[in-house]
Amino acid sequence: MNTETLLLRLREELDDGGLQGSFLVRDLRTGYEIGIDPDHEFPSASLVKIPLAAATLERIRRGELDGATPIDVQPGRATAPGPTGLTRFRHPATVAVDDLLYLTMAISDESAADTLFALTSPAEVTRMLREWGVLGITARHPAGDLSDTPAERFPPTDVHLAHALAINAGTAGQGHPVPQLDITRASAGSARAFTGLLEALWKPSTIDASVAARVRELMGLNLLRQRLSPDFVSDATKWSSKTGTVLNMRHEVGVVEHADGGVFAVAALTESRVSAAIQPEAEVLMARVARTLRDHLRVA
Repeated sequence: MNTETLLLRLREELDDGGLQGSFLVRDLRTGYEIGIDPDHEFPSASLVKIPLAAATLERIRRGELDGATPIDVQPGRATAPGPTGLTRFRHPATVAVDDLLYLTMAISDESAADTLFALTSPAEVTRMLREWGVLGITARHPAGDLSDTPAERFPPTDVHLAHALAINAGTAGQGHPVPQLDITRASAGSARAFTGLLEALWKPSTIDASVAARVRELMGLNLLRQRLSPDFVSDATKWSSKTGTVLNMRHEVGVVEHADGGVFAVAALTESRVSAAIQPEAEVLMARVARTLRDHLRVA
């Protein structure tokens, strides 16, 4: 199947499944790539924790922070479904900076991420991205904002109303009354921008090699594997990734490394038109599209 026919078919499958998305797969050895609307910008949700981790590690490398420093973290006391780790704690905890990095990346702990954001602000994270030459990703707000949406104000039986608001209240210019979905107010990026960040972390770049190596390690420890992972993990591959979710947005970006030496960066950012909080079909569909793009590029 030629590339144009494949992309048309995948667009139709996404539309039939109630999704639109920004996808990009890039062969990190050759630079060849294939994508669907890769420059379309989305609220990045927890994907912003990748540059947060990189910025924190760079400051540790410079001696501005000490990874062993213990920090008192107040309990998040979250009760709504979704948040993990410290965000659900009922009592204060003392956690070292290095361990906050692990919690931020492995289980997407928002309290851990916001403790790191208190050390390195979203504006500083963005500045460091630009310093590294990584364009198109902007950090604008704390991670805790992702658990402060209309969905948390409805009982579980009515959470579909929050998703209906998310779907129907946006503007043509991607503005939105829900700030976490407004690309001018939310942390944001595109599949191309996050693929650029992945490439800078997996290949020699202006990001220090030790910093990049630790971010790669943290992404390899990601425990949230319900989305793209089933289509990319095997005994002959290594999948390192980060997910991001807010309301009707479901994202994942990562790198698959094959035993034969192939290395592919994969970015899938999606928005659902289905007003439901739990959509396993959407997870399966976005993974199938990403895998099909990778397979096509791998044999091209």
